[in-house]
Amino acid sequence: MTACPCGSARAYEACCGRWHSGPQQGQAPDAEALMRSRYSAYVLDLRSYLLDTWHESTRPAALDPPEPGLRWLGLEVREVRQQDADHATVLFVARSKLGGRAHRLQEKSRFVREAGRWSYVDGDVA
Repeated sequence: MTACPCGSARAYEACCGRWHSGPQQGQAPDAEALMRSRYSAYVLDLRSYLLDTWHESTRPAALDPPEPGLRWLGLEVREVRQQDADHATVLFVARSKLGGRAHRLQEKSRFVREAGRWSYVDGDVA
């Protein structure tokens, strides 16, 4: 069993892997599951998945490859708020290491569901 990078303690295939590929690709059931799958996609360098799950109104044209030596250390989901059936926010902390230095990203991300599919819109770095 390969543990899922999102830190759920489940196997990758039973967790974020099912959203990354196969018949359920891009169909995360809620904002938290999408956020976790996007973190895992950063860990695994799945740039096409990241772009596919980014809302078209804020999606960049492309994503740069990760910096050589970047290592993701973990994800902590601190808060999930559902504003209504189609809008949610997720506050998280992602930790990484690059060039011997530890980095911490805390973001309050906004998600929207359109036509039954959740997308990342944007976020505020805290």
